[in-house]
Amino acid sequence: MVVYEENILNTARRIPSLTPCAGRCSTVFGDAVCRGCRRFNHEVIQWNTYNEEQRLSIWKRLDQQLDQILVPMLPHAQLSEVEKFIESKRIRVLENASKGRKLYHALKICEKNKHLAEQSGLGISAPHVKPIWTEFERRVLALANASYELAWLRADGISQSLQLVDEE
Repeated sequence: MVVYEENILNTARRIPSLTPCAGRCSTVFGDAVCRGCRRFNHEVIQWNTYNEEQRLSIWKRLDQQLDQILVPMLPHAQLSEVEKFIESKRIRVLENASKGRKLYHALKICEKNKHLAEQSGLGISAPHVKPIWTEFERRVLALANASYELAWLRADGISQSLQLVDEE
């Protein structure tokens, strides 16, 4: 009985591993790039099979996209305030999460709760949340799709090069 209770406590205390999942997966509908987290469809499917290095590589690409899009869109954001805000909302991020990743989580919270914009540290007011979120989603999905297409163009180029070598 004691062992059973200890197992329940250990299971209850477990914190699920962090994933980029945003809970709006569109790869199940055939999208090559998820509209929620912007991972490639094979990355969504194989995530649980990846080792830490592979996962961190994907996190890094996704964070670079967020940095490229959100940092310029939110020039008045105060990172220390954003960090306090997302922590107060119990949002977990990787220790080495980028500024863009932190801005993303704060903006995502505000998108659902516009009245929190003033305290988010993003440097925006409630009426600006929706237009910024809409434009962010448009830009980041376009960038993610371009990244996917480039990855497949590279893979196709490598494949063609290998075929040429085989033919020789």
